[in-house]
Amino acid sequence: MEIRILSLLVDNNPGVTSRVSGLFSRRGYNIESFSSGVTTDERYTRITIVCSGDAIILEQIIKQLEKLVDVRDIKVLNPADSVIRELCLVKVSAKPEQRQGIISIVDIFRANIVDVSNDSLVIEMTGAKTKVDAFIKLMMDYEILELARTGVTGLSRGSKDVVYL
Repeated sequence: MEIRILSLLVDNNPGVTSRVSGLFSRRGYNIESFSSGVTTDERYTRITIVCSGDAIILEQIIKQLEKLVDVRDIKVLNPADSVIRELCLVKVSAKPEQRQGIISIVDIFRANIVDVSNDSLVIEMTGAKTKVDAFIKLMMDYEILELARTGVTGLSRGSKDVVYL
């Protein structure tokens, strides 16, 4: 089973994310992660999809996506040639005697404490999926009250693959 990270540039039309995700569900393809956001040009949205399957299925996914009217460009992001990140927000229970330990872990991972209350901290962590996974594993030693992950997003390095529409 292989994993591919696809970066799609699509028209920013109503229902485009539904049509893209619907293609996966209709054919029984698995989506590991799905994130989207408008680009600097509001006419276009960047969608990053992490999908899995054998080589034939992954090639079929790309061919099917290319047929969608709203899809303008598809890139397969190679982790070695791309910047790939995920955002995670973690709310942990933090008694006064635990705070220093939590802050030490936050500093090691270059995360940020974005909210402090009497009994909890909200931590923002950005990095590669493996780094986020390792951070969460260490936070399990404390009581995790809530957790939210954005899913993977990424761009290829350099300007050779830039698409100008």
